[in-house]
Amino acid sequence: MDRETLLSEISLIEPPDRSWEDRAWERLDQLTKPPRSLGRLESLAAQLACIQKTVTPSARPAAVAVFAGDHGVTRRGVSAYPQEVTAQMVRNFASGGAAINQIARSAGADLVVYDVGVVSALDEVAGVAHSKVRAGTADMTEGPAMSVHEAVEALGVGFGAVRDLVESQGTRVVAIGEMGIGNTTAASALGCALVPAAASVMIGPGTGLDERGVARKREVVEQALRVNADRLDDPLEALAAVGGLEIAAMAGAVLGCARFGAVALIDGFISTAAALVAVRLRPQCIGNVVASHRSRERGHAVLLDALGVQPLLDLDLRLGEASGAALAIPLVDAACAVIGGMATFAEAGVSGAEESYA
Repeated sequence: MDRETLLSEISLIEPPDRSWEDRAWERLDQLTKPPRSLGRLESLAAQLACIQKTVTPSARPAAVAVFAGDHGVTRRGVSAYPQEVTAQMVRNFASGGAAINQIARSAGADLVVYDVGVVSALDEVAGVAHSKVRAGTADMTEGPAMSVHEAVEALGVGFGAVRDLVESQGTRVVAIGEMGIGNTTAASALGCALVPAAASVMIGPGTGLDERGVARKREVVEQALRVNADRLDDPLEALAAVGGLEIAAMAGAVLGCARFGAVALIDGFISTAAALVAVRLRPQCIGNVVASHRSRERGHAVLLDALGVQPLLDLDLRLGEASGAALAIPLVDAACAVIGGMATFAEAGVSGAEESYA
């Protein structure tokens, strides 16, 4: 997908039809419960009604899409784990041994893994969608992590992945996650550029850095922002300069969800950085975004605030892999079940609140 085609596709994205929100709340307030007593579960149901244009939305079929890519900046000592772990974990996903395999299975969702930019060759690995744009990004402390053309191509991988899921399986909910050693560094740099925010409020331990490691990571992010300063005002340029291939693909997946009418169930810090890229490229896509959880990574709350979304869960997660997003799929199911399956007061023959006390 070239830049012109991508921009043409995302220009077709419109916000969800808010008239369905009114219809959803009208139904929710007639159901056999005190008004709004299910709290944010009802708000979620109303959002789903807007996205699907029905007061009986469904979370099925649901899919988990994990995008993988490597980062040249790992050579700067920004991760507790070596770069080869990315490829090793992709193989682990393919063989069914990772946390996300178990969580996706328990949630009744299909898992699809995409190699967008892993350094190692994975062509022989069955169960992986081979969509490699390039073998890892360049070191963003020395210049752009990738070209704009490559960023657009990676966006297209995620966009096309959602299109295929919707068209071939009728997928309604896509849990969006990643695998990539060093990608909290790229997500931090992107967050600093797009919020904008200082590195000091964005940088966290990632996969387990100590205080010295976090300080080194902050210096690396600040250097990358200085080196690429003239490229950070435009979201696409910023993505190419300090982002990652899997981050670009996740941003494309968010845009794809908005374009094709699916729920973009985003995961943690890195997935949220990708969603921020998508929203900066096409603000209308925010109506399709559901934040699954708030992670322990320091900058995640900053990114959630920048998007104006409130997460469903807060479980001290910091794994990635779409683990938090997959955990939230049953909540999306529950929201659909409530609005679609509960009886109204009239249908159940239950008396409503008396006017003098309502």
